[in-house]
Amino acid sequence: MGKEPATGQDRAGHGKRRLVARFLRERSGSTAIEFVMLAIPFSMLVFAILESSIAFAGQQVLANAADEVARQLRTGQIKAADATEITVKKMICDRLEILVAKDCPGLLVDLRSYSTFADAAKVKVKFTSDRDIDTTGFTVKPGPSMSKNMLRVFYKWPVITDFMRASMSNLKGGNTLQFATVTWQNEPFND
Repeated sequence: MGKEPATGQDRAGHGKRRLVARFLRERSGSTAIEFVMLAIPFSMLVFAILESSIAFAGQQVLANAADEVARQLRTGQIKAADATEITVKKMICDRLEILVAKDCPGLLVDLRSYSTFADAAKVKVKFTSDRDIDTTGFTVKPGPSMSKNMLRVFYKWPVITDFMRASMSNLKGGNTLQFATVTWQNEPFND
């Protein structure tokens, strides 16, 4: 007995198997596919490293700016009467403008005098219910010579890469909180 004639369904099944087999044997496009499969996670990793590095550099510049302004206050180069919110923000912003937008949008300053270092240590960063910094009580009032002071500087650092914003931001608007604090006792200078 001979072979039975193939039906249309058998020929279609055989054709599909041959197409799949031919696809599995074909190697000319595999390099392009492998490149795309690796390029996307590699690009995401590079962007994450760059975003984190720039944010870290911004944090270091912010900390250095806070240290420099605190040193000028501690030594009496800047007197308490001359230290207003505008002047202190400007001094910090002048040092930050290498990395941030002009006039430092998102810069917050809190400078107060305390009777003891323990009182200064009790001050905490507070947040509002909508994930923003609670600025209630923020002021710029440094103390006279020999007083204990604390300068807190906050900057709302924008996360630049869109797909990193959800995982890196901790404030509303896709920003990350950069924070620096300096606590000191003023030197015995002439008020």
